[in-house]
Amino acid sequence: MDMFLIGATDACGGLGPIVSVIKALFNIIKIFVPIALLIFGVIDLAKAVMASDEKEIKGATSKFIKRAIAAVAVFFAVTLVDAVMGLVGQGEESDGGSDSTSWSACWRSR
Repeated sequence: MDMFLIGATDACGGLGPIVSVIKALFNIIKIFVPIALLIFGVIDLAKAVMASDEKEIKGATSKFIKRAIAAVAVFFAVTLVDAVMGLVGQGEESDGGSDSTSWSACWRSR
């Protein structure tokens, strides 16, 4: 008898709340971090335009481009991790393991 599965009736083997928190954090990071990076970039760019200094505008533009690239990278990194986590355990299902106990079933159920 596996002591970790005692009382675990869901696909996650009792780890359902933890998986739910992780997926909620992924969604928060995927949405709010890119938006925040872009907002801060626009604010820096607006400050530079208000100052009317060509050197400041050029610096703010390069900073904005770097932040936009970082925002895209954060979005795709979290999306990639989410996709990989959904694929983990797919081999168990085809090898005769039950879908209700695989990691991919747990990840999809939350």
